[in-house]
Order: sequence, then structure tokens, then C-alpha cells
Amino acid sequence: MSHPNISYTDIIDRYYRNEHPKLKEILLRHSESVARKALDIVRRHPELNADAGFVEQAAMLHDVGVVYTDAPGIYCFGNEPYIKHGILGAALLRENGLPEHALVCERHTGAGISLAEIESQKLPLPPRNYLPVSIEEQIICYADKFFSKTRLEQEKTIEQAIKSLKRFGEEGVERFKAWAALFE
Repeated sequence: MSHPNISYTDIIDRYYRNEHPKLKEILLRHSESVARKALDIVRRHPELNADAGFVEQAAMLHDVGVVYTDAPGIYCFGNEPYIKHGILGAALLRENGLPEHALVCERHTGAGISLAEIESQKLPLPPRNYLPVSIEEQIICYADKFFSKTRLEQEKTIEQAIKSLKRFGEEGVERFKAWAALFE
């Protein structure tokens, strides 16, 4: 996988300036937890041939789009529905020349979101599949499910992660369980 040698802190700093200090802290702490867990999976599973450098970068940037969403509980005071943070972050990363990182952004929400889920739940997303494809995308999506932005220090158990995914439907739960079998 070819990817530029980027400084994710430069990108985060560019979009999370002084008017967003609490949100920036939440974003960084959450993303660091996700990156740590994802990199642990990469280390424990060399047979997957995952690109550790890319995993670290993309895990740190996977939620960069939250700044544009309306989620006051985590200091997001934008205008967009929270579920769109992945596609908003993807657009931001594409503008910065990071198309592979952008795919992680748009495919990490839930356990990925299928076109069928968008249609059946009438989600405010452009109609297409947003399912993690590469092993790096899958690892980051999986690791993300263990950490919320409201309980930053707490890592969920597999059972707790499954419970939080159930409200979005069984399809994502099954994807998550398959990843648990592969990554644990």
C-alpha cells in the first residue's frame, strides 16, 4: 500500500483550531485508543500483512469529520447529522490528498453500513455500500467499536460492543463477530 508520509497532527490541527479545544481533546484521546488497539491487532497477527504505519495514521484520522456534525454531548456544534461524520471526514481527507485514508473514514461507521441498511433505516447518507474492504479498514473499524467518545478511558468488552451495535441491526453485528473471530 502506498501512502504519503503524513503528519496526522497537522491535519487535525488545521481543522480543530482554538475554537474546538474540548472536541479536539476528545478526538485525540478516542483516536489514540483506537490506534493502540488496532496496532495491537496488527502486531498479534503478522499473517494479515497489515500496514502498521497506515493503520496508525488512518486510526488517528478516522473521526476527523465529527467537527462538522451536531453532537453537543461531545462538543460538536456543526450542522450535519452525526452519522455523516465518516463521509464528511472522507471528503476532507480527499481534499488533503489522502484517498486511502478517506476510505477508512467513510467505511468505519457502525461495523460498516450496507446499501440495504441505508435504505431500510432511511439513513441520511448517499445510497451505496460503506463497508470496510481492506484488512486495514476492517481492523480500524473493529478497534473503533471498543471505544466511545463519552467514556474515553473505558474499553468495552466484545459483548458490550455487540450490544451497542445491535441497535443498528443484525447485519453489522454479524460483521463484527466475524472480525472478532479473525482478530482475537
